Amino acid sequence: MKTEYLAIGAHPDDVELGCGGTIAKLISEGKSVAIVDLTQGELGTRGTEETRKQEATDASGILGVTARENLRLKDGFLVNSEEYQLKVVAAIRKYRPTIVFANAIDDRHPDHAKAAKLISDACYLSGLRKISTKSDGEWQEAWRPKHIFHYIQWKHITPDFVIDISGFLDKKIEACMAYKTQFYDPNSDEPQTPISSKDFLESLTYRAQDLGRLSGVTYAEGFTYEKLIALKNFDGIIL
Repeated sequence: MKTEYLAIGAHPDDVELGCGGTIAKLISEGKSVAIVDLTQGELGTRGTEETRKQEATDASGILGVTARENLRLKDGFLVNSEEYQLKVVAAIRKYRPTIVFANAIDDRHPDHAKAAKLISDACYLSGLRKISTKSDGEWQEAWRPKHIFHYIQWKHITPDFVIDISGFLDKKIEACMAYKTQFYDPNSDEPQTPISSKDFLESLTYRAQDLGRLSGVTYAEGFTYEKLIALKNFDGIIL
């Protein structure tokens, strides 16, 4: 199954929070996007593996992604090991994306930065022909994505570029709020967490608005890149 874009997150909801608006915009343009969650978020204070799985399914339906799967790696204990690298390599070769969206390079949750490095290394290793992986019992061909873009999560990281998501912020927030156990609900009896606060919910709007203000659009999502960006021309730049 070939998709143009593959969004990978350490936990269910990472992708929606980090680049949900970008995904919604790409899908509206007819692009194919798949999501891979590394863990089930089983250590989360709120919710369960089962509720997170259903919430991820609901969020995927809202965004309209082509496919979504969970690698069931160990939440809270992600490591950049051979075992985990090969599982991510197999996922990359399965979807054969041109562009990969990955976790923030630095963040409050230790899994996020670990996932960023794990995904980056797996993208490189995926292009090596002498590394053997299987999917659904079939040997896979080597495949290396052209670009890895890291979305921004809890911490304020200066982006290398932003994507204009004006017109898609509502879809992003709807997909995020599909994770009913995780985010703001004044009637919930679950323990409070930093991301279940009303302030965090409101931050989805004001952070996108601030990046939009700085870049001359209404709302934007930021990304960092691991190498120097080269522009083919200036047609895509919003002045």
